[in-house]
Amino acid sequence: MADNNVIWSDRKRTLFGLPLSFTKYTLTEDRLFIQTGLFTTVEDEVRLYRIMDVKLTRTFGQKIFGVGTIKVSSADKSMGDFEITSIKKSKEVKEKLSELVEKNRDEKRVSSRELMGEDEQELDLDDAQ
Repeated sequence: MADNNVIWSDRKRTLFGLPLSFTKYTLTEDRLFIQTGLFTTVEDEVRLYRIMDVKLTRTFGQKIFGVGTIKVSSADKSMGDFEITSIKKSKEVKEKLSELVEKNRDEKRVSSRELMGEDEQELDLDDAQ
């Protein structure tokens, strides 16, 4: 990782909420890194301004062991939609991630165009003239 300003870091939790996994998550001011693998290590990153939506899910088993999964919708070509699976303090991490995503989108002046209704029609500029 090029940035040393790590805001949050954790490992994917497995049985009984223990960090016995080779998947590591790291959040900085402008990127989220996901490192996987033992013998062959792969590190993916997504710039936070490319994240469109985050959603927290917690199964009954996850609640018992104090973990949760954050589902991320991303406009990143290589990552697409992905999950930050079975992490401690998942609600706090989701809130911090959402806050940083909004901050980065504001700084980069990135906006997402959302369709407000199903019956909206696009204006055809050739027909308007």
